Amino acid sequence: MISGLTPTLSREAALRLLVRMLEQAGLPNARADARFLALHALALTPLDLTLRGREPIGEAGAHRLGRAAERRLAGEPVARILGAWEFWGLPFSLGPETLVPRPDTESVVETALRLFPERDRPLRLVDLGTGSGCILVALLHERLRAFGLGLDRAEGALRVARANAERNGVGARAAFLRGSWLDALVGPFDLIVSNPPYIAAPVIATLDTEVREHDPMAALDGGPDGLDAYRAILLGIARRPDLLSPGGALVLEIGYDQAAALTALAGAMGFAEVSIGRDLAGNDRVVTLRPSLQGR
Repeated sequence: MISGLTPTLSREAALRLLVRMLEQAGLPNARADARFLALHALALTPLDLTLRGREPIGEAGAHRLGRAAERRLAGEPVARILGAWEFWGLPFSLGPETLVPRPDTESVVETALRLFPERDRPLRLVDLGTGSGCILVALLHERLRAFGLGLDRAEGALRVARANAERNGVGARAAFLRGSWLDALVGPFDLIVSNPPYIAAPVIATLDTEVREHDPMAALDGGPDGLDAYRAILLGIARRPDLLSPGGALVLEIGYDQAAALTALAGAMGFAEVSIGRDLAGNDRVVTLRPSLQGR
């Protein structure tokens, strides 16, 4: 039991105590983290905390909140403790084989939507390495006549993605398939999206503990130079350009320092159009590619 976290403690006092513990441990975002954990562990809404903050947390609440605090103090990310996180304003469950959705990845969704601005246009989409399904589900949520396929090598990730599609009301327009990149696909698709593993293997040991010890390695490790997944995807499209419909596009998340390498790689494989988009912090984050029309 965390010292001072007793059943008679009020909800407000428990939250203040948790903030202090996280701050003293030097954890960033201590106030926000403490609030997330308190609402989750005590099964409260923000309104509950505001209107009935003086009610005691009780024995069960003290136990749950204490366990959540211990996990956070041990370095486990809040999203992993909650087992869910928000992306594109939508709720997503997580699993051991899925990444925690990050705000940077919303740049992929924004870029894809700009390419196909008509909300009711029929589209065929595929999300390579779908993980939690966050990119695919967000796109289907915004494009009401689109159908999407989520592809992943991890069966556990596919189960989570299916559940997230159902949870967010797009399950009838989504399918999920186990496979490796483009191997199992039959086109054409209007849009192929992906947030592939792009961390260079030697860099992984230097990542924050929260990432290195809690994110699935298969979703991080991009090979010796971080480009293995991109090579597989671009080579697959170069060999089978019919996977993209006329006017179709490939939209990929990239690392902040990979734009030049991806541009060179795409050019070497015959892609006629390459453009780079930035995230909210101004970092290069998205590459949009279209293959040459020759041979199509």
